[in-house]
This record gives sequence, C-alpha cells and structure tokens, in this order.
Amino acid sequence: MNDAALHRSTLAIHAGRGPRTPGGPLNPPLTLASSFHGGDYAREQGTPVWEAFEEAIGTLEGGRSVSYASGIGASTAIVETLPAAAKVVGPAAGYAWTRSLLRDRADSGRITLTEVDTSDTEATLKACEGADLLWLESPSNPMIEIAELDRLCAELRDRETRVAVDSSFATPLLQRPLELGADFSMHSATKFIGGHSDLMLGVVTTRDERLDARLRHVRAQLGATPGSLESFLALRGLRTLPLRIETAQRTALELARRLSNHPAVKAVHYAGLPTDPGHERAKRFMDGFGAMLSIELDTTPEAAEAVCRSVRVFTHAKSLGGIESLIDRRARYTGSSAPPDPAAAQHRLRARGRPLERPFPRP
Repeated sequence: MNDAALHRSTLAIHAGRGPRTPGGPLNPPLTLASSFHGGDYAREQGTPVWEAFEEAIGTLEGGRSVSYASGIGASTAIVETLPAAAKVVGPAAGYAWTRSLLRDRADSGRITLTEVDTSDTEATLKACEGADLLWLESPSNPMIEIAELDRLCAELRDRETRVAVDSSFATPLLQRPLELGADFSMHSATKFIGGHSDLMLGVVTTRDERLDARLRHVRAQLGATPGSLESFLALRGLRTLPLRIETAQRTALELARRLSNHPAVKAVHYAGLPTDPGHERAKRFMDGFGAMLSIELDTTPEAAEAVCRSVRVFTHAKSLGGIESLIDRRARYTGSSAPPDPAAAQHRLRARGRPLERPFPRP
C-alpha cells in the first residue's frame, strides 16, 4: 500500500496493522509480556503493541515515533537529549508541567532557560540567538495562541537550533511540525489521540536517526515505558480520531461564534475566528483550527465558578481531548498553572467543543 497516496484520515485507520496474514488478527493483539524468547527485556525492545502504535503515529507524522508512559515523560525525554548547560528557549505561557520541567532543569543548572512569548516571532528569534533548543506549544495551553511554526522552523534550521513542538492540541491530523522543519513533534496521547479519558501516554516523533536512538535510550534509562494496555487503547482511539476531531472542531467553531456575541463574554480565543490573531497563521500550515477554545468572562471570579458548577453538557474537570466536553477556570490556579496574565483575565475558562450526535443548528 502506497501511504503517500492515502488521505491522513485513511492512514489513521490503516497504519500500524502489520502484514495481512491469512488467519491472523485484524488488529494488533494486546501483548502482556515483559520478556521474549531469545530477545531483550521489554524495556529495551518494546512490545508488538507499542511498535504498532508507534508505526501508526510515525506514518501520520512522517518520521519515527517513540512512545512513553505520559506526555510529560515524552517531554522529559526531549530535554534529556540536550547536552549539559544547553541554552533553551521556552514559552512564557504554556502547559504547566512542561514549564515546571524546564524551570526545574534550569534551577539545577542542567540548562539555561529563557522564557518568551512564542506567538511573537521576532522576540522568539531574538531570544534564540545561540540557543540549542526552542520549545514551542501551538496551539498553546491555555490561550490557544498560534506560533509562526513555518517561519520559526525555517530560520532556526539555518542557525542549527533544534525545534520541539508540542502539537497535542492540533493532533497529527491537523498539523505536522516535521514537515515544517521541526526536529521533534510531541503529543500527549492521553488527550485527543486516546480520546476517551481513560489512559496516559506520550509520543515523540523525529526524522533524525541519532535523535531517535537517543530518545529510545532515554526511555529505557528513565523507565518511562508505556503500558501495553495503554498502547492498545491509544491505537484504538487513533482509529476514530478523524471523525472525532472533525465534529469536535466544528462544534468548537460554532460555540466560539455564539460566545463571541454573548454579553457576559469579554473575549474568545480561537484561531477559527477570522478576528483571532492566529487565524491567518493557522490557515498557512494547519488543516483545521482544532477543538480547544479559551474564554474570558466580563464578570467576577465567583460568577465564573458558578458557570463551571452550573453547566450540564460540559463537565467541570481538568483535562481535554476526550469525547466529553470539559470546562475549567484557569485563574483559580497559581504558579505555572495560572493564565499568563491573571490580573487582566481573572475569569478565563477553557472549554472544548465535543463531538455531537448532530451539529448545532445554524443561527
């Protein structure tokens, strides 16, 4: 089968199934084993279901994938590929645990860290002078900002600065950082790829054979190996990702439009809106705008909490990417989990449009 001739939605269903053997299973079986006849320990050689999941993601991303026990495990592996005292440029606003990871490494002297607004391309390029790694998150958490991935990757390639992109919000169906020139494309498969809020898994993809080997070594050394059941479930979730992301982002766009006209809403952050600062960027290199949106309410913190308590279709919970619709008031957190400017946006909510049995009716 010529993968290049297949649509990515088709690849999500067919990649990672192995050879078609008469009498063999249609789906890769769940393999519960830590040792193999004449082979290595599972931590070194992996298991058939890991390999099937990694093959599927690698096919979609256009590289070689390595899976981990969680998204932050995948992020840690990327950082561990760096030399001592490496200079890293990271986002001033982004996923709390990634920012904590980078700050901890900086505090211990493992890296030097510069934080920057990565939606500001000129400021980011300036900060990357002499940098070993630029860490990007696009669309970002929680502000749904779009980094100028195509330009950043192109210009930093000439400077020999590696680029890592957390593309979890976009999924491999909507954005492929490696095609834009990134060195690493990372996903928390816990989210949209798994899709059912029932597993933890991370995955990193690269086209560089040396980086791939290093990522696998770090996985074995840190013991950040994925569970076989989690890999099986994530691969099964991947099969329905095309349908889920299509309906979820359609719902998110309709929700963003409606909320933009609501008198209690101060601002809606969603690249699918033509007025959003990231709209034209996303159109350049994304195949959709995703299913996450951020909302600022023109009200009190107490009223924002009441919204979270009162919703019926949405659930007040801290996660994303499952078939459920979740809502979370980010300003209730402190430290790296807080929104980038709590004083200016005390009532920011994060919500995801969920797949519906039928789309919203047109206004």
